[in-house]
Amino acid sequence: MSYISELLPHRRDYVDAKKVWRHDVVAGITVGIVALPLALAFGITTGAGARAGLITAIYAGFIAAIFGGSNYQVSGPTGAMTVVLIPIVVKYGTASLAPLGLLAGAMVILMGVTHCGVLIKRVPWPVMEGFTLGIALVIALQQLPSVLAFHSVSGPNTLVTAWRTVRSAISAGVHWSSLLILVITLFVKFAYPKISHALKIKIHIPASFVAIIFSTLLVAIFSIHTPLIGNLPRSLYVHVSLSGSHIGAPALFIGAIQIALLAAIESLLSARVADQMVHVHESAQSYKPNRELVGQGLATVVSSMVGGMPATGAIARTSVNIRSKAASRISAITHAAFLLLVVLVLNPVIAQIPTAALGAVLIGTSYRIAKPANLMEMLKTTRLDATTLLITAVLVVVIGLIWAIAISTAGYFLARTILKRVKR
Repeated sequence: MSYISELLPHRRDYVDAKKVWRHDVVAGITVGIVALPLALAFGITTGAGARAGLITAIYAGFIAAIFGGSNYQVSGPTGAMTVVLIPIVVKYGTASLAPLGLLAGAMVILMGVTHCGVLIKRVPWPVMEGFTLGIALVIALQQLPSVLAFHSVSGPNTLVTAWRTVRSAISAGVHWSSLLILVITLFVKFAYPKISHALKIKIHIPASFVAIIFSTLLVAIFSIHTPLIGNLPRSLYVHVSLSGSHIGAPALFIGAIQIALLAAIESLLSARVADQMVHVHESAQSYKPNRELVGQGLATVVSSMVGGMPATGAIARTSVNIRSKAASRISAITHAAFLLLVVLVLNPVIAQIPTAALGAVLIGTSYRIAKPANLMEMLKTTRLDATTLLITAVLVVVIGLIWAIAISTAGYFLARTILKRVKR
């Protein structure tokens, strides 16, 4: 019975709910504000549309928060997943997302039921730290279109895409007002905690939330010309048909395997990084990898069946969640509920938020994820560990998450074996 019960939600998930729910609700709203433009952008980038991104963020975010194995993880559409989905959608159309999501979700659930989640613990810590640094760089680079008020210019990898975007934005003319909002938002985000401490403000308000509100009011009061989020789609359900896709069985199976592997790896690594950020990775409060897989698989299945896309744990939103002092999964649940509320009620308010402010918040979050001071200490360890960390970070940016983890892990163990033999 315990084998099954450990994969299911339990009342102990909310044991401290009475103590932390106020902070968690505020943290969830903050994450929701940050998640909103990302959900819209990833849906559009994939080719499925803004509505699909919102559906994924709401449905998958809610289900993964309840059924997943992490108290801090926030799930939804991610940039890494769009890399896998774009070529499939281009070739087979958006109708292929439903069967792909159903099959991939079932595969991820099967991984959890068969206890494949524990394999993630075999990933060495230098690879984990390099993954974290690489993700931080990717997140920051992905915000360039928002802060430059210019469309993304596609390339073979994140680095080339960022370079082409910057070069094209400069050639078209620098959008100084968006850069101004970037600077102001970052200043408020990093200065507010010190100001709050100096003024002895007892009510906790996340710095990201304060920074977004401040920048939004500034743009509205002084009529600063900068791109805003704009109106959102209101319908959150799309009828899908599994027989409506023209994708063949071989392509369906191969695509589902790619999606399932990415969903599993990205979600488990994100959950592990989250535990390290709150220093609970060796405690009873640490994430349950097999339950996390089951939760993410269910989230992808449901999301795909109502017009959404495959989902994963999102390191950027998870980091914002932790930095906003979230203490339980109530925050991730609130994040999904807030997005639903936004679509139904607060559309006119959220429409006024400048996209540059949201990009700035995520750039600030990337800085927090990278932790430069800790990084310098890590680079002073053994040469093998430091080299592995840096190579992993570069590979995440250049070739993607899955191959980066696979190559770095294999290279690390191979190098360690060679060094042991040399010492003998």
